[in-house]
Amino acid sequence: MNLSELKPAAGAVKTRKRIGRGPGSGLGGTSTRGHKGAKSRSGYKHKIGFEGGQMPLQRRIPKFGFKNINRVAYKAINLSTLQLLAEEKNLTKIGLEELINAGFISHSKLYKILAKGELKATIDVEAHAFSKTAEAAITAAGGTTKKL
Repeated sequence: MNLSELKPAAGAVKTRKRIGRGPGSGLGGTSTRGHKGAKSRSGYKHKIGFEGGQMPLQRRIPKFGFKNINRVAYKAINLSTLQLLAEEKNLTKIGLEELINAGFISHSKLYKILAKGELKATIDVEAHAFSKTAEAAITAAGGTTKKL
């Protein structure tokens, strides 16, 4: 077997449609665009969601709800995550820098400590917000909480 004998698998290679190359090609004339109408013209562009004059879906469905512009979104960090971080890196204080270095949050995110999991280590925790149960669990383990 030579390199010159290699061929692609059957049906793997298709020839490109060469439209608008004269009547002999079978794809000349209207160039597969049909007759007349906006779609046959060059530069045709339709609106997103246009349904041929029928009332589009985004206008048929009623409006509901609202976006609260004052909402503060927090990234959730659980006590189990803090326990894991304290064990792996032998930390007594966990704050913004420690969580960023561990890859849990970014500089721009606000984060909140939640009470999922168990905390055995005595650590001082700095966060933007705490749930009441998480704050109680940290102080019960002998640590302190500080809001940023």
